[in-house]
Amino acid sequence: MSDPILTIKDVAEYLKVNERTIYRLAASGELPGFKVGNSWRFKQSELEQYIAEQHNRANEQDPNKSKNN
Repeated sequence: MSDPILTIKDVAEYLKVNERTIYRLAASGELPGFKVGNSWRFKQSELEQYIAEQHNRANEQDPNKSKNN
């Protein structure tokens, strides 16, 4: 089973944010990624885990938010 590798552009489209936001999050270590030369790359499975963690964190801060979903 292969784990797709995504580019900055792919991740920005996937998360519906600007590419600069992805650069900033990756450089700060908040978004899981790695560099190949000067280019950032991201494992899709790690991004999905990051999204789940962010979702869980948001629900812990506002338990009523999950009731609407």
